[in-house]
Formats: sequence, structure tokens, C-alpha cells
Amino acid sequence: MLRRRSQTSVDDTPVPVDDPKPQGKGRPTPKRREAEGKRRQYVSAPKDRKEAYRQMRAKQAAERDRARQGMLAGDERYLPVRDKGPARKFARDWVDSRRLPSQYFLPFSLVILLATWVPWPMAIRAQVLGYVVTIGWPIMMIGVLFTSVYVSWKVKKLVAEKLPDESVKGVGFYAAMRALQIRKLRFPPPQVLPGGKPVPPKR
Repeated sequence: MLRRRSQTSVDDTPVPVDDPKPQGKGRPTPKRREAEGKRRQYVSAPKDRKEAYRQMRAKQAAERDRARQGMLAGDERYLPVRDKGPARKFARDWVDSRRLPSQYFLPFSLVILLATWVPWPMAIRAQVLGYVVTIGWPIMMIGVLFTSVYVSWKVKKLVAEKLPDESVKGVGFYAAMRALQIRKLRFPPPQVLPGGKPVPPKR
């Protein structure tokens, strides 16, 4: 009697498109260690101390350049502690948006100093020194003193009104000292022009 070989039935039913079972990717799933290894970037170790020192210098130079660019742009993250905070930012913008007499203190002092160095004839030299001592210096010092007091008082008052949560300690002196500086030498650099318009970006 012939025995029938048992045949394994094969399910050839087509799989629907929305079958919830995941389909094969056609490739083995990489191990976690291999995947992490591929994501890591190869960093060459320095060959000697000289190479390590060169890499360190390059890294420090890049960090200094990034910090300098941030300070020039007025980025709070890179500013010194004395320049940080909304109150100091308001004081800088208030001073920079105005032409104050005290900002001409240094140029005027330089002009007076040069005038005393010029080899004038004795008669003219005496007159120049007389005008400098009796007229020039007193007018300049009175103007600087008056402007500094006014700037300090005004900025403290405005900060207290517009930024009530900020401390006004030292902000008046900070504004007065900035008003004494030549505009192009101020740091952080001015972000507004005289009149209040923003400084256009450099191209």
C-alpha cells in the first residue's frame, strides 16, 4: 500500500497592504555598538606636545574670536559683568542716542594741549595760556560736571520708571562715564545712532 507523503500546506494568501505586521527591511538590524561607532567622529590624537600645544592655541584663538564678535554685536553672553543686564543696556542706548557736551571732553583737552605745545612767540603764547587757564578749562570742566550730573540723574530716573524690577545701583555713574567717552571708542560699541535709529549692520 502506497503511503501518501504528508505535504506541508503553504499559505499563499496575499498579504494586504495595511497588514499591521512589520515587513522585513532586507538587511540585518545593526547592533547598538556599531550604530554608535558610526556616529562618532574620528579625532586624531596629537602626535607630540608640540602638536597638542598647537591644537590648544588654535582652539583658544577660535574661542577668543567668537567672544570678540559676540561683544562687538552686544551679545549679553560675551559682555563683561559690568555691562550686563537690561538696565545697563538701556543706559548705553540712552547715551548713544544723544550728542552730549561731555563726549567732547577728550578732543577738547587734546586741542588745548596741542595749543600749549605750539612754539608761539612769547606775547602770543602768554595770551594763549591765559585764555586756556581763565576761559577754556573752566568752561570745559563746568560743562562736563553739569552733563555728568544730569545724565546720571536722568538715566536712574528712567530706569526706575521703565524697568522697575531692575536695580539702579551704579547705573547713573555707568551712564555718566560712557557719556565722557568718544563715541567711536565706546565699548560695547553703540547699537543706536544719534537720534535713536539702530546702527546699520556692517557689510
